[in-house]
Amino acid sequence: MIHESERPEHALQKTLGPVSLTALGVGAVIGSGIFTVIGTAIGGNATTVAGWSDSPVVDLLLGALRHSGHTVTGRPGAGPALAISLVLVAIVCALTGLCYAELASMIPIAGSAYTYTYATLGELVAWIIGWDLILEYAFSNMSVSVGFAAHVVDLLDWMGLHLSPKWLSPAYLPLGLQDLQGHDIYGTGWHAGFNIPAFLIVLLLTVVLVRGIRESARTNNIMVLVKIAAILVFIFFGISFIHPGNYVPFSPNGWSGVLAGGSIIFFTYIGFDSVSTASEECRNPQRDVPIGILATLVVCTILYIGVAMVLTGMVPWNTVAGDGAPVVNALKRVSLMPGGHSLHWVRLAVLLGAIIGMVSSILVFQLGQARVWFAMSRDRLLPTAFSRVHPKFRTPAFATWVAGVLVAIPAGLFDVGTFAEMSNIGTLFAFVLVSIGVIVLRMRQPERGRGFRVPFGFVVPVLSVVFCLLLMAGLPAKTWIRFFVWLAIGLVVYFCYSRKRSEFYEPQA
Repeated sequence: MIHESERPEHALQKTLGPVSLTALGVGAVIGSGIFTVIGTAIGGNATTVAGWSDSPVVDLLLGALRHSGHTVTGRPGAGPALAISLVLVAIVCALTGLCYAELASMIPIAGSAYTYTYATLGELVAWIIGWDLILEYAFSNMSVSVGFAAHVVDLLDWMGLHLSPKWLSPAYLPLGLQDLQGHDIYGTGWHAGFNIPAFLIVLLLTVVLVRGIRESARTNNIMVLVKIAAILVFIFFGISFIHPGNYVPFSPNGWSGVLAGGSIIFFTYIGFDSVSTASEECRNPQRDVPIGILATLVVCTILYIGVAMVLTGMVPWNTVAGDGAPVVNALKRVSLMPGGHSLHWVRLAVLLGAIIGMVSSILVFQLGQARVWFAMSRDRLLPTAFSRVHPKFRTPAFATWVAGVLVAIPAGLFDVGTFAEMSNIGTLFAFVLVSIGVIVLRMRQPERGRGFRVPFGFVVPVLSVVFCLLLMAGLPAKTWIRFFVWLAIGLVVYFCYSRKRSEFYEPQA
């Protein structure tokens, strides 16, 4: 596999170091969830009555074991206890990140979890995870794009510009669309419109990625510094407006809410997966990739917990449900209250940082998605066009453009919550297979050199698998159903097309 990646027609330019890798990871992780999905994780499902399909799998299993016949009421929010959810997520990510670091130091090739699974568990399982990663990256970026559009609307509002919401909001709104006073702008369901900002930002960044990884990394480094500054400004000024009463009850939905909150916010941590997808473009992947992954986890966990505590202290936890821009909207609510005028300019600073954060997240996720398509094509599981490298820019241009179009169109149609749930289960499933891959490679090739080795033998990979499955159980049943349908479609594509193109295929006599 390493030899194949070094062939001139497939070789990618090696320009990245540990700082750029860490910036890629931080750019993805704190740009998406910290400004957008954190509201969904805190507030949960805002509906009061829901069917079994909207409820976490763990609640359905516990209800079945207890033979209880109570009415299921949807996905619970974590409330202020999201801080506990984030600690749980950080532990899981640290365990999985160590597994990623070991495999990335051994297999420095584009494709991340897909490539590692291909090398350890075989082609069929690799196809399943590659198909899953396509879903994961696409839905992650659709979610972030919708969040970006929500922040653009906030910026226009700050400037006193009020354009028609028809072209600034998704066409499908499961919770409807309300103003800050709670008045309905649109009811629940479909409306005639399209989220133009979400659509345009994806296409614009696709052009940037086609032009080159070095330019993309430099752009991302600057954006990461700006949004970290914006987060620190929010925490510093927001502390003064915390009302301790908002922390009571601290965990309004108990352990179920904590688990569901962690499951929802988890997808944002796929940022360190993006670090490993770029390992083929590193100057020294055996050293730089482990540093980039672990540094990403440390920085992002600290920032996430800080924002979660300040946000839930400033406004009641149940007011942020379904909000695509919960941080800046919380600042707006407080700035309209007596004594809150000083937050007017703080809101602008955080708003600009959030918008830049959205841009950097989309940039990194689109980079990762195109590299997965590139790797699968190079292994002949997807059409050859996806592994063609641009003669001038040395980037997988065709894969990048296709990924851009397939993300941009749905981003104009659907809401942030729907996308977040689908990307979460894909992320967790990928983490499970990567952790299993470490165990398999330890058993099959214990003598192979490792630039980084997971400590404590098999304990860390096994714990990673267990915790990831636990978080998957916190997702709604309908998310599992959609996930299995997607995998079933992928298996049909594999057996009808990809398997016959594979280098391992042996036709019957």
